[in-house]
Amino acid sequence: MSNRDIIVIGGSAGATQPIKQILNHLPADLPAAVFIVLHIPAQGMGILSTVASSAGPLPVRQAQNGMKIEPGHIYLAAPDHHLMLSEDHIFLGRGPRENMVRPAIDALFRSAALYHGPRVIGVLLSGLLSDGAAGLNAIKRCGRMTVVQDPSDAMADEMPRRAMEATTVDLCVPGAGLGDVLSELVREQAGATPPIPPEIRLEVEIAAGDRIGSDKLVALADPVALTCPACGGVLSGVKEAHPMRFRCQVGHAFTADVLAKEQEGRVDEALRVALRIIEERAELVQRMAADGRRSGRPAIAEMYEMRSAEYREYADMIRRVVLKSLDPPARKREA
Repeated sequence: MSNRDIIVIGGSAGATQPIKQILNHLPADLPAAVFIVLHIPAQGMGILSTVASSAGPLPVRQAQNGMKIEPGHIYLAAPDHHLMLSEDHIFLGRGPRENMVRPAIDALFRSAALYHGPRVIGVLLSGLLSDGAAGLNAIKRCGRMTVVQDPSDAMADEMPRRAMEATTVDLCVPGAGLGDVLSELVREQAGATPPIPPEIRLEVEIAAGDRIGSDKLVALADPVALTCPACGGVLSGVKEAHPMRFRCQVGHAFTADVLAKEQEGRVDEALRVALRIIEERAELVQRMAADGRRSGRPAIAEMYEMRSAEYREYADMIRRVVLKSLDPPARKREA
């Protein structure tokens, strides 16, 4: 039986430091390939030099489509492409964004689980929101090893915490100890390969860029009364998903917390637009009242003044709602 020779690592805010610690502790004879997804801007390239400078004796390469997988090498996701694995090579997916990002951690984790069986070790590091939680759950469902950075050690603890809520994690380790732990795990034998859930294969195909269509989506999810914030299409709730997730017919994917965050921003924007319109309405009606007084129509002027006062009351009410939505202490108390 082969060893666990595929390490997939995902992280976001605060993940650079634990990645440096991991790579500094991996031995030169590491019998595994390492794949890393960090949330990076579409044109971001600086992370490659940052990771390469911390990799010790192991070579670091930016992933390219068709690149052969070799043990003892570190592969870093390319900007604006999902980093994905097949049996023996890398492929870059231009499928829809997941949780508003591409590359997405979930896409890498699912493809590793699909093609490399129990040989996979999934590692989730510091980050905001919940990208990676569904992918780590997919790795676990397929009988693989799952590891998270200790949330108390993470700069941003949401991603490791969400993963621990979504699945039973095998190990929870501080960033400074992850490199040594992985060095030991890769020398252990992999277990037997369990059946692969069909929905994992379907989601890998979506991330690769295959057309999803309603006929495929219905096998994966049920329509709900929610709108995709990326394209405006109807969302469907992924069946029995951990964590709760949604996809649209285009393929955009969101965990519930990311969707809520996107909706929060849109609510704030809508309130500000409403505030501007009402204030403009109040200003217009006030000018109409002044015009009525100048033209000797006091009753009309009084009616417009009353309407202007009502509009300004509505505007003040919306302004208070907007300010309250932006108040961090209030948000924390509600949470």
